[in-house]
Amino acid sequence: MAQSLHKKHSIGDRIFSVVNNTLLALLAIACLLPFVNVIASSFASTREIIEKRFVLFPTTFSLDAYKYILSTPTIFRGLGVSIGVTVVGTLLSMALTAAMAYGLSRRYLYGRNPINFIIVFSMLFSGGMIPTFLVVKGVHLIDSYWSMIIPSAINAFNLIIMRNFFQALPDSLEESAKIDGSNDFGVFFKIMLPLSLPSIATISLFYGVAYWNTYMSAILYLNDSLKWPIQVLLRQIVIVSSGMQGDNSVVDIIPPAQGIKMAVIVVATLPMLIAYPFVQRHFVKGAMLGSVKG
Repeated sequence: MAQSLHKKHSIGDRIFSVVNNTLLALLAIACLLPFVNVIASSFASTREIIEKRFVLFPTTFSLDAYKYILSTPTIFRGLGVSIGVTVVGTLLSMALTAAMAYGLSRRYLYGRNPINFIIVFSMLFSGGMIPTFLVVKGVHLIDSYWSMIIPSAINAFNLIIMRNFFQALPDSLEESAKIDGSNDFGVFFKIMLPLSLPSIATISLFYGVAYWNTYMSAILYLNDSLKWPIQVLLRQIVIVSSGMQGDNSVVDIIPPAQGIKMAVIVVATLPMLIAYPFVQRHFVKGAMLGSVKG
């Protein structure tokens, strides 16, 4: 009887595994198909894109879209701006977030609870677009690269994750270091930061993706088109190639240019795809460790 129940249970587990794996495989395919379509369309001819609408395997292989993109300095300039903003912004955000998160994780910090309340409050309520623009203008950051970095230098959600990670570390580590003569800076740099590499990798990825996808800040605060990041240039390409009114002096494209739009999407996405595998092994671990304690 027990053996029969065991067999029934095993059959049920197998059926569940097959159904679950099938659904996950279909979901993965549904997520990958649009991206495959973008890559395939970037290598397809304009005629094939117009005729097929949805291309998975281009019958006519063409590099015309990439030749056009690489022949103009506009895309390289936009990529350079995005890379610079992403690198500088991520380093600055991680420095500020790690320092503030470590301070707020110490239970003996005076005023810790009110500051934590303000941080959580800022996640629910914000000043809005117009007050933020007035603040940025008031500190003379309009038309400056810093306008895409400083207003979003610390993300409240990322700060809470990292604070919870520091709280999960044993207090005995800090006590032992101080007994050995280390001060707060020594504890932070020599003990806490090396132990928090998974959390640092995870939060760095969050910040990096956010800075790389900077769009609204550039639209609001940058008047000089030479300072536009790649995402704004991508928008301009879509507008011009769609026959809508746009700034042709910035991006000169003759419609229809569906292949060029797809190629720009690939170029804009490629750096993040290259960077992700280096932090992927820390991603789940860092996010889970930072969410254990509240």
